[in-house]
Amino acid sequence: MPELQIFVKTILSMSRRSIPLAYLFVLVSCSRHAFDPVSEQARLLRRDAEWADLASVGKDVDKIVSYWSDDAVLIFPGQPVLEGKPAIRAYVEASLKTPGFKIHWVSEKPAFSPDGKLAYMRGTDELTVPGPNGTTTTLHLRGISVWRRDADGQWRCVVDISNEEPSAPPAVN
Repeated sequence: MPELQIFVKTILSMSRRSIPLAYLFVLVSCSRHAFDPVSEQARLLRRDAEWADLASVGKDVDKIVSYWSDDAVLIFPGQPVLEGKPAIRAYVEASLKTPGFKIHWVSEKPAFSPDGKLAYMRGTDELTVPGPNGTTTTLHLRGISVWRRDADGQWRCVVDISNEEPSAPPAVN
């Protein structure tokens, strides 16, 4: 009989020790937030709009470049493929020093991977650059950007691709 009492006491003491662990496990499990595509859509569009506004002002190269991931790839019309932040930073810095350069874009319709770690969205850009005769010309671009939610929880662009919109078809009389 004393053996049974020792066994019961052992089981009870183990259970008492397990309660805080079980509570901690439940707490940690419940603290993970499920991916909410509606709120993430608003968050990503807001982040992209902030980025577009910063690029339009064109004063803070480091802040502008911070919206791309370290391993980002850029594919722009008439430009070589740019890979990584050093190449991207050099491109942004040179662009902002170009007389007449101006850029602004608007993105829409983010779509997310099932786990909420990747997203893509399309957008339209207006890019003003020096033209062939010295005057500025504005290009109308369309593009796709791919975003990744990094370990710090921040969305960063990992792939940025654009091309020129086609010319408007001639008006039919």
